[in-house]
Amino acid sequence: MREAAPPGSRRSRPSAVARGPLTPYLFLLPALLVYGAFALYPLARAAQFSLFEWKGFGPSTFVGLANYADLVGDADFRAAIGNALVLIVFYAVIPLVVGLVLAAVLRRGQVRGMGFFRTVIFLPQVIALVVVAVAWRQIYSPSGLLNEGLRLVGLEVLTRGWLGDPGTALAAVGFIGTWVEMGLVMLLMLSGMSRIPAELFEAARLDGAGPVREFFAITLPAVRGEITVALVLTIIAALKTFDLVYLTTSGGPGNSTTVPSYEVYFRAFDLREVGSASAVAIVLTALIFVINVAVTRIGERES
Repeated sequence: MREAAPPGSRRSRPSAVARGPLTPYLFLLPALLVYGAFALYPLARAAQFSLFEWKGFGPSTFVGLANYADLVGDADFRAAIGNALVLIVFYAVIPLVVGLVLAAVLRRGQVRGMGFFRTVIFLPQVIALVVVAVAWRQIYSPSGLLNEGLRLVGLEVLTRGWLGDPGTALAAVGFIGTWVEMGLVMLLMLSGMSRIPAELFEAARLDGAGPVREFFAITLPAVRGEITVALVLTIIAALKTFDLVYLTTSGGPGNSTTVPSYEVYFRAFDLREVGSASAVAIVLTALIFVINVAVTRIGERES
């Protein structure tokens, strides 16, 4: 005979409502409502505005896909897309390479004061980009720290107005992005490397593997997931950058540093071409989505 369960030990069966197929969606509903109100609805409105010619006030004229067609032959828009792709190198590729190397050195060398070093490297991530832009604008100025340092070591011939020279302005802005994103990438890599069993490194050293072989045979394959995450985050940061460009160069000189996000602002608020600005925003959203889906798929396939 089955013994009676002690009082308080019985678990009540979930109700029919709790076991229903719609229950998970009820739990997700609040988050979906917030996401819809603050992300999907503005995106849909931008897509709607992109089909009109509108100054932001007064009557509007439906023009269909004319705003998108105009972007194809727009030199400023093509320059903005090209500049954004160049910034991906500074925001994503260089920080990934440097962050991987720094993380591997710290992981292997067991450097003293690791916590302090991590904090210093990650500090740009927690500083407001407005502060970062103002500080670097002073560093890059003709009488700033960079030019003074070059004069001090006898390289005065290299001094220039870094943000005012069309040949160096985009690289100067991109280097700020490298400085900002490098700490984030390094911490992500350190997080992934901390999960690698120490026995793997010990076995590799017993087999005579050096630091370089260890890195490519053990460390790099183990952090592929973190590499994918780092690339997604940094590529998004590169494509949607606005603060640094607006506060350092305002897209100049000429259009040498203009980017899609700045084009949206400039067309909407300076030129009063809300329809064209919305079209740029939709194209930028699609570009970010496509690039990051591709990066994610490649990362998943490699894993």
